[in-house]
Amino acid sequence: MGYRYFGFYWDPTYVLVIIGMILCLGSSALVNSTMKKYSRVRNMSGMTGADAARRILNNEGLYNVQIECLRSDKGDHYDPRTNTVRLSQQNFNGASVTAVGVAAHECGHAIQHAKGYAPLNVRSALVPVVNIAGNLGMPIILIGVLLSWNTVLIQIGIWAFALAVLFQLVTLPVEFNASTRAVAKIEQYGLLTAQENTGCKKVLTAAALTYVAAAASSILQLLRLVMLFGGGRRRDD
Repeated sequence: MGYRYFGFYWDPTYVLVIIGMILCLGSSALVNSTMKKYSRVRNMSGMTGADAARRILNNEGLYNVQIECLRSDKGDHYDPRTNTVRLSQQNFNGASVTAVGVAAHECGHAIQHAKGYAPLNVRSALVPVVNIAGNLGMPIILIGVLLSWNTVLIQIGIWAFALAVLFQLVTLPVEFNASTRAVAKIEQYGLLTAQENTGCKKVLTAAALTYVAAAASSILQLLRLVMLFGGGRRRDD
């Protein structure tokens, strides 16, 4: 049931949306401040992110994995389709603790791919489905509501949105495992000093929290959709 205050409509389920927004904004602020802090800390070896990535990949026998520099300062990722680690300009050319940490993390994904890490395979298989379902979930629900509360369309929309939530849940172990591998390889190959590695762990932990917050926010949104439309009956406003 919703309420009207001073001409504005208030639905109690908005609380779930607000909580999700706070989680996402908080985690984003944390990762931005942490990465910015350690991007100003130059590692003692002077190793760039590209250098660190190449050393890790070569030591792991992944000579076929390429390293590319992006045209922006964001978007670091590993592309399993082309076996390519792509680093932002700042992390590709930078010799900071952040640069090495981020590069090592993306190499962690490359190692996962090479070893057939199951959660990564599941996530990769879900990508084409989620790209479609994730974008259509909410529009389908809206169309169902507009078409005299069409329960079939509404349920399809909810299930489509649920697939997107599942994708984010599968992403969590993939990201945490990549960071664990990154820290292990940095220590194994002596890329950072012990003190620098402490900062690197903070960077990777902060980055991982953004995925946790995103997943939690999506779960709350899914819960809200189920509360609003899951019963298949028109709400009494």
